[in-house]
Amino acid sequence: MNILLTNDDGIDSEGILCLADALRSLGKYRVFVLAPDSNRSGVSHGLSIFNEPVKIWQKSIDTWICSGLPVDCVVTAVLGGKPCKPDIIISGINRGVNIGSDILYSGTAAAARQGALMGLPSIAFSLDGWKDYNWSMAAEYSAKHLEDFLKIWKKEIFVNVNIPNSLSGPDGMTITWPCRKHYKDSLSIMQSPDGREWCFLIPGEQITDNEIGSDWEAISKNMVSISPVYIHPVIFKTMCPNAPEHAAGGGVYGG
Repeated sequence: MNILLTNDDGIDSEGILCLADALRSLGKYRVFVLAPDSNRSGVSHGLSIFNEPVKIWQKSIDTWICSGLPVDCVVTAVLGGKPCKPDIIISGINRGVNIGSDILYSGTAAAARQGALMGLPSIAFSLDGWKDYNWSMAAEYSAKHLEDFLKIWKKEIFVNVNIPNSLSGPDGMTITWPCRKHYKDSLSIMQSPDGREWCFLIPGEQITDNEIGSDWEAISKNMVSISPVYIHPVIFKTMCPNAPEHAAGGGVYGG
């Protein structure tokens, strides 16, 4: 059985390297890596192969590099069989959590969403923190519990897993839903030497609603958060009462 492992932090990210080693050590799967040539964080569900060809080349045994985005990596493998025809899509381990609204921006989450859109069991892994990441713990935990996560997957969802950055490891795992997250970012505008203006996003405080049962609460309690995320756009049923059930997410939170 083939696993395609990708990410949005790039081919040299410690998260994907540690996870590849941990998955291969299971001896149950053949693990192929196809990841972007550099950091693609925040690219969401971008698909560059629509506009131009992506290039892939081999780095080492079962490890390949892609010039495109995380979703390009999944499409290339599933439709083209390069570098493998995958049975499972795994994305990560991402540097930092992908909780709440992060899921909308995350290339890590998007790769797993694309896999699920193409009918394959798909999981996104992310590790909490800003520095001093305990990659070995997160990779070993992800590999050890891979089959538990796969049992949660079903058609039309991907499994979004966030792991607390704990030296001793998590205190357990729990099913969660995405919290509401608010970003207090700002924009810096500078004059460039060629007369144009440079615009830089300055990350600010992130405020999370402290909601019981959310992914945020799980992480704050040193628990692994497992969110089964619906892959299709949904509407508020109360505002469109004649919509079919699937258009409201089939009971998904917020629908």
